[in-house]
Amino acid sequence: MTVCNTCGNDYDKTMHIIIEGREYDFDSFECAIHALAPRCENCECRVIGHGVQYNELIYCSAHCSSAAGVKGLTDHQQRELIVEAP
Repeated sequence: MTVCNTCGNDYDKTMHIIIEGREYDFDSFECAIHALAPRCENCECRVIGHGVQYNELIYCSAHCSSAAGVKGLTDHQQRELIVEAP
């Protein structure tokens, strides 16, 4: 059995993750997220989705990047919707 790096649970079905040469063992995705997901530079929540990035800074949303003074980031690109009639 292997011990989870986050919670210390001794579990027989841990996942082994290697990131940039560092090795981790976790008993759940929740523990992996808690240990590995970046934090938003503004609100400090864990960024588990795409988020937005300005240089090396990661934000959970365009709202947080704007609140931190970063201009011009958006959560998604506006696309023209083209609907063709049958």
